[in-house]
Parts: sequence; C-alpha cells; structure tokens
Amino acid sequence: MNRRKNLRYGGFTMVELMAILVILGLLAAVVATNVISKIDKAKVTTTKTSLKSLHNAVIQFKLDTGEFPSEDIGLDELVEEPADLAGWQPGGYLESTEVSKDSWGNEFIYERYPASGKPFVIISYGADGEEGGEENDKDLHSTDPD
Repeated sequence: MNRRKNLRYGGFTMVELMAILVILGLLAAVVATNVISKIDKAKVTTTKTSLKSLHNAVIQFKLDTGEFPSEDIGLDELVEEPADLAGWQPGGYLESTEVSKDSWGNEFIYERYPASGKPFVIISYGADGEEGGEENDKDLHSTDPD
C-alpha cells in the first residue's frame, strides 16, 4: 500500500505544468517589454548625441571655410574636401571617413535655411524614417534643446 501511494504522487500534473508555463510566459513578457523600452530610449539618446556631434562639425566647417556645407552635397562635405573651398581641415571634420547614420540605420537629413530661421539643421526622422511621428517615430533636430 505504501509503495502504491509513492508512485501516485511522484510527478506534476498537466494542470500544474500549464500553470507554471503561463507564469513563466507572463514574466517573460514583462521583462521583454522593459528591455525593449530601454533599447528604444538608448537609440533616441544615441541619435541625439550624433546630431549634436554633426551640428558641431558643421559649425567648425563654417569657421574654417567661411561657408556652410552646400545643401546639394550636404554632410558629405565634412569628410570629402570640396574643390572650391579654401581652409578645409585636412582629414575632415568627423572621426570616421563617412557620415554616420542614425540609430535606426537611416541617413541624416541636412537642410539649409529651415523654417526655424536657423542657418541649418540636421534631422533624423526617427524609427520609421518618415517625416512626423510620435514617440520613437518623432523627428529629432540638431537644433532641439536637450
């Protein structure tokens, strides 16, 4: 009799296993949501930092050459010496040999004479890569306050 009783209680029932799986699934969903929101915030912060760095490089370009990069060539003038400008800094204005992209892999947009009245602005269109948007899709400008 004692031996039969031990065999009967030796494992988990299907209901107990299902309850454990549901609990683990809920915990995984909560953790994944928190991690994804942190990654999204990090991408926004990194893109803002890149915008400020590019903005400062354009200002240094202006100080050295007396002109802002043309809108036709854009930010590429920071790494490729223009033929018709004197005072260009040998080696360029960026640490790399090409203009970086935003955290979502999209090109930065360089505009001269934007609606803000500033002489130029550099824009990231956010996660969706399209003008406008909310939250992670929101446009980020180099002239935005922190």
